[in-house]
Formats: sequence, structure tokens, C-alpha cells
Amino acid sequence: MNRRSLLRATAVGAVAPVLTAGTAAEAAVNRWGPAVQPVNLAARLTTLPPQTTQVIVVHGPDYATTTATLQTYERVGGVWRFVNPGVSARIGAEGFTDHPAEGLAATPTGVYAIGATMYGIAADPGVRHAYHRVVVDDWWNENPESAAYNTFQHSTVSPGGYSEALWRYDPQYTHFAVITYNMPPTVAAPVPYAGSGIFLHQHSTGAGPTAGCVSLAHEPLVGVLRWLDPGASPRIVLSPVRNLGRY
Repeated sequence: MNRRSLLRATAVGAVAPVLTAGTAAEAAVNRWGPAVQPVNLAARLTTLPPQTTQVIVVHGPDYATTTATLQTYERVGGVWRFVNPGVSARIGAEGFTDHPAEGLAATPTGVYAIGATMYGIAADPGVRHAYHRVVVDDWWNENPESAAYNTFQHSTVSPGGYSEALWRYDPQYTHFAVITYNMPPTVAAPVPYAGSGIFLHQHSTGAGPTAGCVSLAHEPLVGVLRWLDPGASPRIVLSPVRNLGRY
């Protein structure tokens, strides 16, 4: 979704460090202490594909929040274990929504895959997915009347509608992953006007809310993007914490 009107929002506080997968369980315990360990929210999830062994959980206290917590987990021996127990994230200026629509600045709830290709204005930071370095005339088509709605497109002219000139959004699109809302494999084909361009990307300069995406500070974002492994069939879950049992 278009982010032009959201670039000057108010900044938020510090971001937790990224932990490495190799010491996931121990790091979670050592950082938080046995009395204040975060709840293992991945254990509540019931609809993940059986082949999924990596999951990102983005949750907040209610639908109206614009500040969320992003946690990463991996499944080892059938048990979900923390990789990172908590990173501060921003979501849509209108919070979470169960009813997304084009132009609504809210983050769609649900379970989504990570797109096969990651993108960025900067060079590949070392991700395991395919990576496309953004150049001039790279767009995300957000025109509901277009046959290529909610897809990447290289074109010398704008695809129209809310379409984003990806090369112009710096620092947001320094690096980003596609959250497959309203696109395959979540749906067979994008539904016109249902919403588009939902990404996991870097904070804006002011670290304010987004137009529906999930944003992180640079270092945590790069850590998550490097960790994601297409062979693990990763999923991202977006929801107020009280509704995670739906997923």
C-alpha cells in the first residue's frame, strides 16, 4: 500500500537485539530470565502447514495498536522454540484489520507465506531467497483495475492506481520481503480492491506506522531476512494476541 502520507510519523523506542538460531532456546531464557520468559505464542498456532519449520509472529494487544512485537520461532523435534523472543515493530496506521481493502492503512490479519523473491534498493545482504536489486522503473502494481494487480512490474510508466515506485522509498525499501496477502499461494489470484503491497520492510525515517506493512529497524530486519529459509516453508502470522488461537 502507498506510504507517502505516513513518512513523518512519530518515532518509537529501542529495538531488541537479534539472536542467532544456534542458541535460540538458551538465549531466550538468558535474556528474559526464568521469571519473565515471554509466552511461546507459536505453540498456540494450529493451522500452519505441516512442512513449515520457521514462523514469524507479529502481534499486538488489540486491533487499534500501531506498535507490535515481532517474534521468530523454529520447530525442532516437533517443538516450537524461540529464535528471537521480541523485536519492536510498527504496523498500519489503522492497526490490524480482518477486512482489508485497497487504500485502508491497516495490517491484514492472517497467516501468509513469504514471497519467493526478496527485494531492495541496496545489494543483497546475504539472504537465502532469490534477491532482486531494485532499479529505476521497478514498481509494485497496486492498481485494482490492472491484470497485473499486486505483482512486481518493471515499466517505464506507472501501472496506475496506488502503484509504488519502489526505487523512491528509501530507507523503507532498503531491503524487504513480500508478505503474500491477496496473492498466491494465499489466494489463487489477487482479488481486485482487496488490498496490495504488504511487505516486511525497514522503518521510515521517523519510524512511524505504516500503510499496512510490518516495519522493523534496519539491523533486526536484515537478521530476519537472512534467517528466513525457503526450504523451511516459512509463514508469518499477523494478529492481535488474543486472536492467535484462530491460526
